[in-house]
Amino acid sequence: MKKCVFYLFATFALYSCSTEEMQTNAVETEIVQTDPLSARQINEQINQTTKTKGRFSWNEASTHFLWSGIVQGNKIASIGFGNSKDDFDRSKSSNSEALQQEILDIIKQYEGKNERILVSSDEYLNQIDVNIEKQETVIALRKLKSIRYFEPADYRYFENENKINGGTAKSSGSSSGCGLESTALNSSDYTTVTPNAKAPWSFAKHNITSAWNYSTGAGVTIGLIDSGVSFNQSLLSGSFNNGSSSGRTISKNGVYVDSVWPWSSGYDGADDKCGHGTSMASAMAAPRNNQGQPVGVAYNANLISYRAASNVVLDGYHEQEGVKIAFTNLGNTASVKIISMSMGHIFSVGKIEDGVKYAYSKGKLIFCAGGTSTSFTNFVGVIFPAWMPETQAITGVKENTSNQKCDVCHSGSEIDFTYQMERASGNSIPVLSYYNAQTDYVGGSSVATASTAGIAALVWSKNPSWTRDQVLNKMRQSATYYPTKNADYGYGNINVLQAVQ
Repeated sequence: MKKCVFYLFATFALYSCSTEEMQTNAVETEIVQTDPLSARQINEQINQTTKTKGRFSWNEASTHFLWSGIVQGNKIASIGFGNSKDDFDRSKSSNSEALQQEILDIIKQYEGKNERILVSSDEYLNQIDVNIEKQETVIALRKLKSIRYFEPADYRYFENENKINGGTAKSSGSSSGCGLESTALNSSDYTTVTPNAKAPWSFAKHNITSAWNYSTGAGVTIGLIDSGVSFNQSLLSGSFNNGSSSGRTISKNGVYVDSVWPWSSGYDGADDKCGHGTSMASAMAAPRNNQGQPVGVAYNANLISYRAASNVVLDGYHEQEGVKIAFTNLGNTASVKIISMSMGHIFSVGKIEDGVKYAYSKGKLIFCAGGTSTSFTNFVGVIFPAWMPETQAITGVKENTSNQKCDVCHSGSEIDFTYQMERASGNSIPVLSYYNAQTDYVGGSSVATASTAGIAALVWSKNPSWTRDQVLNKMRQSATYYPTKNADYGYGNINVLQAVQ
């Protein structure tokens, strides 16, 4: 009897060993190249794929290409897992912990270590960031059916593109979309409304000032995901309730870590260090003030801002992590009805996609810029995440048109609405400056998006019991091309007076 048991054990051990060797050999046979591609080679292939296919996806890339991106991105990978492609909500997955542990066990097995594997595990999403060095690990993980996406978490495409093209900045866009300038306004670019506020020229084009007789955005909260809001601008701080604006609140939050190292921690605050977020906050909700300053579309709406990134191109671990966190936090904030983000990337980022889907599942109406108005993204059509079906993609058009994009704007089949923001003179939309008692201009799809979010607040404020879909349908019905979308400009410009009647 003992001899028989020993024989069976030996046979099992032999079989187990053989199976393990077979698995190892199977992994090794998939390795064609042992050295990772350079950042230049990776960017060249991304650009080529984008130009020939329209979009690049890490999920469709070869294993060697994916591994190269991970290696060139501080060896950090982002993994989304679940029982199906739509299984992103951790609270709705009964076996999320088991699926996560299965992934970690495989990484430990192939990496040959038990420590410094898990970088972060999201509280709300089926998403983790992990440390991976070996190509064998990537091959093994890609065989798991539970993995929804598998991407480099810190591959800095824009920074690498900048270096390839002769730039010296550490970040792709250390100044992308940023500016702390102040500019005196041309008197033809605004009209003065009581009690002494400047209504931008575009308000008349969209019948916004007339719509104020029916709605001012009261009772609606907009969530702004951007570079923060300036503490130096009193009308977006302590004087948020000024003039005809009253009974509302502004809340400023920060979820961005200002570091090139993924493992760094500690948010750098809610203050805007770029200027872009301040301009967006002004366009959508600046008070109808008595100080001779520009007013926003929904001047009685509440505002919750998140400093989630340093600029408008979401290039790197902390920018993408910050945006993901901002979306989930706003999704979990019951008072928020609308979310606006005028930032993006030329290809999909899985963790941000999860964040958008999470917020959408909570009933939020999400507006995203169809482009970033920077040279880094001008060669593509509609950018991510604006191309997602869960978002409304917005682009800017020239004055008195609904199908002529602005000089730095994007167009495409994913666009849902347009907003007039560029004059024949080249001037754009008057807004509050980063600095107190000063003004500036801001343009592109960015301001078009923020302004459209403000329009949505007017519609929802007029109809507080409506659902997201009802608000959206009313906006569509009040736009240029309804009921048929234009091939590149969606439903076109919104007649806001019609939308609130």
